[in-house]
Amino acid sequence: MERVIEDIYRQHSRRVLATLIRLLGDFDRAEEALHDAFAAAARSWPVGGVPDNPVAWLVSTGRFKAIDHLRRRARFNASLQHIEDGLYPDGTETEIGDMEPIEDDMLRLVFICCHPALPADAQTAMALREVCGLTTEEIAHAFLVPAPTVAQRIVRAKNRIKAENIPYEVPVGAELPERLDRVLHVIYLVFNEGYSASSGSMIVRADLTAEAIRLARLLAALLPHPDVAGLLALLLLQESRRAARQDGDGALVLLADQDRSLWDRGKIAEGLSLLTQAMQAPEVGIYTVQAAIAAEHAKTGSVEETDWRRIAFYYDLLIAAQPSPIAELNRAVAIAMAEGPDKGLAIVDAIIGKGELSTYHLAHSARADFLRRLGRRDEAIAAYEAALAFCRQEPERAFMRKRIAELTA
Repeated sequence: MERVIEDIYRQHSRRVLATLIRLLGDFDRAEEALHDAFAAAARSWPVGGVPDNPVAWLVSTGRFKAIDHLRRRARFNASLQHIEDGLYPDGTETEIGDMEPIEDDMLRLVFICCHPALPADAQTAMALREVCGLTTEEIAHAFLVPAPTVAQRIVRAKNRIKAENIPYEVPVGAELPERLDRVLHVIYLVFNEGYSASSGSMIVRADLTAEAIRLARLLAALLPHPDVAGLLALLLLQESRRAARQDGDGALVLLADQDRSLWDRGKIAEGLSLLTQAMQAPEVGIYTVQAAIAAEHAKTGSVEETDWRRIAFYYDLLIAAQPSPIAELNRAVAIAMAEGPDKGLAIVDAIIGKGELSTYHLAHSARADFLRRLGRRDEAIAAYEAALAFCRQEPERAFMRKRIAELTA
């Protein structure tokens, strides 16, 4: 039962939290209620079994626990009574089944994290914390800042939401497209954390990739827009490869070694259709360009058949529109595939030399692979060891250790 509860927490805790934030009107109170609900589940479910709808059970239990806390505290502080009255305005304690549908609460949460009243760095930190459930330490590692700095950003953002009474809602009218870029970016970050977890024992967190795709679909229904179509196309084309990215033992499988018969052709077809729509727009957005790169992989039967020069061209477009050392790194990989590892190595050495990706494990891993392919064994081992020092995901670490062992042997 403990494993079942852990699985439900991993898959559904953020949805439960999103609904509790709407119902309780406070981030901290909702997080406390979430923990109380799962503690109650740990006591109750081993005896009575898992409810038919565990998400609804957890939301209802968390809400009631929060009310109970408020009632006990209200005996000592009469000012809390209006909070309780607001949570049950009609005097009745309704079951979750009678409440507003909870399916779009995650989208509400994304929009409140992306509210323009919050600084951009706080928006990203809030989204990764509340939507992805990452710890402050994991967020700090991802953005190369101290953990206390991330914690301060999140606390200040929550305080501003409370002080300015920022509504917990999806905006309508002119406000919706105005906030679109930040919301698309957050959904993209959620997917990326799911597609390649930043740390831990799993390569993929399917709960996060599925949630990101669901949010993108909701957004597409609310606001038909080429950038939304481009993002959804990208997510579907990437997700189509998920089953082939690890073997039966959970080990990492590189793109060149993947069994492409495992790729989801339905997702590929839908992604290519959405990409066609997005490419017809007068201006093509960054997610559409990335979807075009993913499409080049999806349309071919092997790495050798892939048009790597076209992929490098797409990365040129992407870098021109939004300069990024990560895009430059990916372009280096495409150049190496098209023109040889020596060309890719020169680009990666220049990127690392500028200090932009000096602590990014995939930069050192790419460099190591180029050196390995060039037969520079000792340098390749040193580069893999550098990558290993910065990597926090165990399957990637295992892959690097394997490469070092092969080169050493």
